[in-house]
Amino acid sequence: MAEKILVIDDDVDTLKLVGMMLQRQGYQVIFATNGQQGLTKAIEEEPDLILLDIMMPDVDGYEVARQLRQNPATMNTPILMFTAKTQLDDKVAGFEVGADDYLTKPTHPSELHAHVKALLSRAPKTLARAPAASQEQAGYMIGILAARGGLGVTTLAVNLGVILYNKTKEEVIVAELRPGQGTLDLDLGIPESKELVEMLSSNASDITNHKVREALVKHSSGVRLLLASHLPSDMHLVGQVGQYEILFNRLAALGRFVILDLGTGLPLFVQKLLPLCNEKIIVIESAPNSITHTKALINDIARLGIDKRGVVAVLNNRIRSELQLTMTQVQERLGFSVAATFSPAPELHFQATRAETPAVLSQPDSQTTQQFNKLADLIIERKAQAK
Repeated sequence: MAEKILVIDDDVDTLKLVGMMLQRQGYQVIFATNGQQGLTKAIEEEPDLILLDIMMPDVDGYEVARQLRQNPATMNTPILMFTAKTQLDDKVAGFEVGADDYLTKPTHPSELHAHVKALLSRAPKTLARAPAASQEQAGYMIGILAARGGLGVTTLAVNLGVILYNKTKEEVIVAELRPGQGTLDLDLGIPESKELVEMLSSNASDITNHKVREALVKHSSGVRLLLASHLPSDMHLVGQVGQYEILFNRLAALGRFVILDLGTGLPLFVQKLLPLCNEKIIVIESAPNSITHTKALINDIARLGIDKRGVVAVLNNRIRSELQLTMTQVQERLGFSVAATFSPAPELHFQATRAETPAVLSQPDSQTTQQFNKLADLIIERKAQAK
């Protein structure tokens, strides 16, 4: 297979010229026209080498290199800075932020090829990716997230998981994936778990099916849980993108439905995992500012190459208020259809937390449970249609 080179440069003429030069040498070439796009493609495309310009308007090449070196998924990817900046101080700055080589524009094609070939020959072999789950084993992956905190992502994940298990009697896994922000152990009265922290801290090759299976906690509801630490000091582990990708594949092989609590926003690991999910559920509330944030999140998700038609918006009204917008008003402001709505039930959720049980088990005949049943039916129907 041809080695893959990512070229990050805001100059379209340079992209065309360099791309043609490298393609003639047999390389697969992908392009990014600004620094932020380059960071995203470096994660998505897993290039063998990155050709990086310095002078770009949004995020310059120095900052791109710095972030690439801080991310475990790209920390060993060779970086060749290819720029018109010729001063010694510029070169020193490039090497200080992690560049492996430095080449000034313009250059002869043979010189560029020589630098590229040398870097690729010296690059350490990357860890083999975990094989994707087989068609027979692959779970239906459901990613749930929100644009801001406090909208009930974890509550939605665990209650949906319980209903899906009750309806299908198939293996259901609910996985909190934000170390340092876990709440399920406290809400359900489960002893603190460090398994997710340990896996994200380990080498990706150590994250085996057996290890992930042993990390899952069997809840009395029948659902198995992967619990995130609630210690804020563990939050730095969200940068372990390579480990998250392996973990995703392992979970897919262990459950028929796998619900991923992705938390808030689009950190790099979410940018990597969300396109792999069969369902992308976004939780919103009817406050105007929340709708504005959610609209921006949906647009950002679309820029990851995800079709908006595959996104499910869920309106979670947590507090009773006459100031809340109606679902019609929410849809108009959001410019997006809402697939499910949850009525305010603060007393129910409070009582469920006190009883250390999911709300749908606390009051099986409640309106909230009926609403979760409808959402689960929608997921089951969409799963059947996807076959």
